[in-house]
Amino acid sequence: MNCARSATINVLQFICPTGFYGAERWILALARHLDPQQVRCDLVTTNEPELGELEITRQYRKLGLEAFEVPMSHKFDLGAVNRLVALIKERNIHVIHTHGYKSDILGVLAARKAGIPCIVTPHGFENAKDIKLRMFIWLGCQAMKWADKVVPLSHQLMEDVARIGVKKDKVLYIQNGVDLSEVEAAKAEYDAAPPAYQEQRIGFIGQMISRKNIYDILDTFEALQATHPNTRLVLLGDGDERQALEEYTARLASKDKIEFLGFRDDRLALLCSFDLFVMTSTLEGIPRCLMEACAAKVPVAAYDIAGIDQLITHQQSGLLAQLGDKETLLSYWKQLLDDKVLAEKVADAAHTFVYDNYSGQRMAQEYTQLFAEVVRIN
Repeated sequence: MNCARSATINVLQFICPTGFYGAERWILALARHLDPQQVRCDLVTTNEPELGELEITRQYRKLGLEAFEVPMSHKFDLGAVNRLVALIKERNIHVIHTHGYKSDILGVLAARKAGIPCIVTPHGFENAKDIKLRMFIWLGCQAMKWADKVVPLSHQLMEDVARIGVKKDKVLYIQNGVDLSEVEAAKAEYDAAPPAYQEQRIGFIGQMISRKNIYDILDTFEALQATHPNTRLVLLGDGDERQALEEYTARLASKDKIEFLGFRDDRLALLCSFDLFVMTSTLEGIPRCLMEACAAKVPVAAYDIAGIDQLITHQQSGLLAQLGDKETLLSYWKQLLDDKVLAEKVADAAHTFVYDNYSGQRMAQEYTQLFAEVVRIN
């Protein structure tokens, strides 16, 4: 399809949401920064009976943009493909942009049927143990090979898509970017009237899924209590592992100092209240929650894995322990909680790095160029 007849390129962002996390917020950041004179950016999500109204749909419409939902009778309802094709034709879509395994599968099929190009942006790969989920992830990876362009968010994801077998000429690296204006506003409001918390607050924000490895956060906090009883662990987010994590926490001596808050509209205000932001993921893209922590000047201690190492340099902008080394990680938690000068130094460096390197405006400009290229080609 050639878009020469239109003054703008009509793009359809497509995601099968599991909540309101990094990928969903990334789509909002991209849409917010795209020039509407160049790109009309619609959103479509799938919606299953048990999900109800979706937060990303509400937030997208707040931007003054069009958002649609494709109903699915069950998780693997392939009838969604024809419903997507109908929407593509109704909205005169030139290119579909997919996010996540299920959306990659459905989006590639719909694009082929509608005769338009498909761009896939991988946000991370799940190292799942469940055999059904592993098979589904495999199918998503196969679908990725049929996309017109695959645009990973990090250098590690570039390596991952090469390992999957995506052809090199289909892959383009566009460095991740985020809209940090919300963080700035939340930080300014928090600093104007900071609450008087009685304990030091350690926090995590993200999905409660296996690759986030939240058990190591719980174990490290349990050990911390022996020397730092005046601390509290605050966990924001939801996911498949939340119930098991809460059951595990109930057996810990520190259980009364651990809060599971789920998804919260005041997430950024809570982030600003943290004395320390922690991550123990085994696999990441470039975590949006970590970018936001850096933007809010919250010091970071995490495992040194691909993706995280693109944001945090050990001893310069945070402290990083080797994956699985809970003893060293614990020592880093203590350093950042006890040494305010060090905490402020690394937090300031992380703040500067994120603002210098991860502009949402720059990312949107690069995607605009890509949209134009794939539409011209097709």
